[in-house]
Amino acid sequence: MVENLLLFCHLEIGAPVVNTKERLIFCLQWLETIGRFSFQDWKLRLLIEKSRAIKCPSIQYHLAGTKKVQQELSRPGILEKLFKDVDYVKRVRNVFAGQYSLDLDSSGDEIVKETLQNPQNYVMKPQREGGGHNIYGEEVKTKLTELGRSKEREAYILMERIKPPSIENYIIRRKEPTAKISVIGELGIYGVVLG
Repeated sequence: MVENLLLFCHLEIGAPVVNTKERLIFCLQWLETIGRFSFQDWKLRLLIEKSRAIKCPSIQYHLAGTKKVQQELSRPGILEKLFKDVDYVKRVRNVFAGQYSLDLDSSGDEIVKETLQNPQNYVMKPQREGGGHNIYGEEVKTKLTELGRSKEREAYILMERIKPPSIENYIIRRKEPTAKISVIGELGIYGVVLG
């Protein structure tokens, strides 16, 4: 998709131009579909960011949404560099699930060893957004075994699996009888940030 965008998009000083018409907004949905950004992808992202267009998301929110940045923020000592209030740092850290690097170093190897023994406790996540790409349970074990110590392993992070309680509730579906089943509730808050 980025290749197509590169063909049709060129930026002139201060303003995005597509087919010689100035654009006001760049909605960057293709960010969700890229596993790993190439140098060309980042070059294009920088050109868009330097333009006068409204970016959705802006680079700050784009980076904040990446798994790697989230993982880094969960590391001990990082929040302390950003916030001086110790109680505030504790409250923020309290809402984090554990996130672990799969880098090809001793800490990455250690978490892989733990995960191979207890794959049900982790979710393996690629560096992409948009949902549907996470790996759970025994598939985590299979994927980690398949990756071994290849460089591709670093394109993923491991997250402590959140195990919410299930409750009995009624499910209503079109053209089906109402059924009482065990469900897991999830609150999804959606919005858009323009920058």
